[in-house]
Amino acid sequence: MSTDRTRPAGRRDQNGPRSAPSSPRSASNGPRSAPNGPRPVPPQRSRRPQPHRPLRPHQWFAERLLAVLSGQRPVHWMLGHTIGEAYDQLAELAPSTPLRATHGSRPVLRHCRGAQPATGVVEAFASIAAGDRVRAMAFRLEQGADQRWRCAAVELGGERLTAGTPGPR
Repeated sequence: MSTDRTRPAGRRDQNGPRSAPSSPRSASNGPRSAPNGPRPVPPQRSRRPQPHRPLRPHQWFAERLLAVLSGQRPVHWMLGHTIGEAYDQLAELAPSTPLRATHGSRPVLRHCRGAQPATGVVEAFASIAAGDRVRAMAFRLEQGADQRWRCAAVELGGERLTAGTPGPR
């Protein structure tokens, strides 16, 4: 056991705990009389980054869909995250979508909101900014028996993304 009383027994570094400054009011019950006396140390903020809240399913999917539809990620990144023909439709549409980066402006997700019309279903919408343009994206998520969310439908800028009709250019 350590005989040094300035640090805990298991601590190996040479820095001891900081002593808290005494409050000027604790010495006397009146206000401070010396204007140049010791000033209280402001509380220090933690240097550790604050933990982020986990993204909700619709926020997570909005980021993923944006990455695929803008060409930042390949379509196969959505394998296992789509239901039925949604993956095939994304594979056909991703190269021709209007969210592709143009003139160095990469699209970013501005807002994303979702509503749950039934248990295991989320209908969401997002606004996407690319340069001076703002586009809308809507999508539907369905929760499977394995409790995983999968994308069932996607619409972009009012036009349904289907394999037969490419998006506007």
